[in-house]
Amino acid sequence: MTEHSTPQDRTDQRRAADPDAPTPGEPVHAVDANPKTAPDPASNAEKDPADWVSGDEPMTGAQASYLKTLSEETGAAAYKPDLTKAEASTLIDELKDARNAKR
Repeated sequence: MTEHSTPQDRTDQRRAADPDAPTPGEPVHAVDANPKTAPDPASNAEKDPADWVSGDEPMTGAQASYLKTLSEETGAAAYKPDLTKAEASTLIDELKDARNAKR
């Protein structure tokens, strides 16, 4: 005879098997903020493109596509196929600012 289990039963079974799982009713401890998304200005999540190790490499396909889109939206002739990653990133930021200023 097969036992039918509910999702709650399966969750309870997993919790019982996991020594680190919180006990039902026990307050859950706060999780540290993700350092990549933390609003800490001292965070290294954002670097100046001039400081990128790979900044001199050719721009990525995603950067090229986005630059083409932003160029069309802003009317700027900004896309050049030989841009570096750092140059493309800086140009993307400038075009986004220009586009948002028009809105």
